[in-house]
Parts: sequence; structure tokens; C-alpha cells
Amino acid sequence: MRIVIQRCRKASVTIGDVRKSEIGQGMMILLGIEDADTDEDVDWLCRKIVALRIFDDAEGVMNVPITEVADSGILVVSQFTLMARTKKGNRPSYIHASRPEVAVPMYEKFVRHLSELFGKEVQTGEFGANMQVELVNDGPVTIVMDTHQRDLF
Repeated sequence: MRIVIQRCRKASVTIGDVRKSEIGQGMMILLGIEDADTDEDVDWLCRKIVALRIFDDAEGVMNVPITEVADSGILVVSQFTLMARTKKGNRPSYIHASRPEVAVPMYEKFVRHLSELFGKEVQTGEFGANMQVELVNDGPVTIVMDTHQRDLF
């Protein structure tokens, strides 16, 4: 699993002309899934997300996890393009991104587990839909994590 976390002041997902989800202050997370991902990856990543100290304390230092930020939210958007390989040529290859029959159950498991650990319902986009994602990145703070490269992150 590969994610991009963006600390935000607000974020939303619109599909067509319908606003599907929106949050205020919190995290907008783009999630890419590959066939090698496991339940262990889901658990590790979700625990890491809720423990990340990327919100400001009273002195303005990033020292507070999202679980301690009042009225915060999390928005998770599936994004197979995070699994792109760009080693050869100029057209990205997505062969490492999971097909929907594998990715959808893993995505749903990720959202459920993250909601449990966060203690609130996690907002989502719609798997496979053409979504318009709006975001006001706060900081900017952007963090990339990959469960298959834990030692680098």
C-alpha cells in the first residue's frame, strides 16, 4: 500500500455535480493498493496514520496526532495511479495496481480499520469513479508512506 497524506484545512470529493464527502481540518489521504498488500499492511498503516504527530501544539510545533485534534476529519480517496511505474518510456505503467476484485475489499478494510482507530467515521470518495478532489493543504504538509518500504519511511 502506498499513501499520500496531506494535512488540510478542508478537503472534498465531488462526483459529477454531487458532493460525495467533505471534511474541515484533518487529513486527506490518497491510497494505492497492490496485490501484495496484506491485512498486516492495513493494520500497520492505519496505526501509523492515527499516531503521526503532524498537527501543531500550543507552541506551533508539529507534535499532536489527529486523534487529539477537535473536530478533525479524515478523507480517504482510492488512487490507483499512485502505483504507477515510470522507469521506461513516458507512459506510466499501472500493472502493479490491484484490479477492483482485490482492491475494493482491501480499500473497504482500510477505511473500516482507520475509522475504528480514529474513533470517527472516515469520509471517502467512490472507488473507480471519476472524482474531483478539492484540497486546501495546510502548511503545506505532505507525507508519503509505502508499506513495502517501511525502512525508508
